[in-house]
Amino acid sequence: MLPGYKRPRLLFSPHLETIFPALFRRVRNVVYQRERIQTPDDDFLDLDWLKQDSRKIVIISHGLEGNSTRAYMKGMARAFFRQRYDVVTWNFRGCSGDVNKQLRFYHSGATEDLEAVIKHVMKRPYETLYLIGFSLGGNLTLKYLGEGNVPSIVKKAAVFSVPLDLHGSCLKLSTPSNRVYAKRFLENLKKKVMSKAALMKGLDTSAIDDIKTILEFDDRYTAPLHGYLNALDYYQRCSSLYFLKKIRVPSLIVNALNDPFLSDSCFPTALVTENPALTLEVPRFGGHVGFSQFNKNGLYWSEERALAFLTT
Repeated sequence: MLPGYKRPRLLFSPHLETIFPALFRRVRNVVYQRERIQTPDDDFLDLDWLKQDSRKIVIISHGLEGNSTRAYMKGMARAFFRQRYDVVTWNFRGCSGDVNKQLRFYHSGATEDLEAVIKHVMKRPYETLYLIGFSLGGNLTLKYLGEGNVPSIVKKAAVFSVPLDLHGSCLKLSTPSNRVYAKRFLENLKKKVMSKAALMKGLDTSAIDDIKTILEFDDRYTAPLHGYLNALDYYQRCSSLYFLKKIRVPSLIVNALNDPFLSDSCFPTALVTENPALTLEVPRFGGHVGFSQFNKNGLYWSEERALAFLTT
């Protein structure tokens, strides 16, 4: 096992750890091949591939308002591609640059889309499949594993910076110290609603400017569009925290203790201890989807940790 994460001295606060890699990291020599697949409900998902005719493949899921081009996605994809894995970094609905066709968006519990990606990948002659997820994509991955009916080809999973408790994390994101992040997320989500409303009927945007928090957005749009009563019902039914007991695939969960987005409920030490398939690691530092390192090989600690856990 790798030694614990040690943050660079330059990144002396959780916000710097979070913001620095998002703004300044550049991952070179990653050239995707895009494939668009159809979903069972006549929509589409855009998959970005790195292929080298391997028998092993990794599927990587991004975070809230992310996509396959984010540095954390490309960094993880490059790390596994260098180790002779094929890689799929997939874009959630509406995150690949095109508005999706159905009156819905992506959300933290949309495991049917991850399942569609896995089924598509299984059409190729792979022998081993690993799952990796960041933030919202980590919650999605764990919820999928806990729902059962996981194909035997899925051998392990590793997830980072996971809001295991969606309600708790939503409240944490809405605290004054996280105002900048929440405002940016909310602005982007509102833009997606407006873009879809311009193309199809069924979205009332008359009061969208009155929405001031992520919880209010989820209550007004995310929950009703995807079959939930309200935001609290959505959080209760989609938080991976409530699926951990049923996971049988060996899974690594890495949540930094200083992650500014995660509530105390996202560190369920006792619950994880009861399930031998789960490994929870809580580094003191790391921020949210951070884990920066300045080294010659360009790898971040999260990439080294995923490689160590999944490939041994």
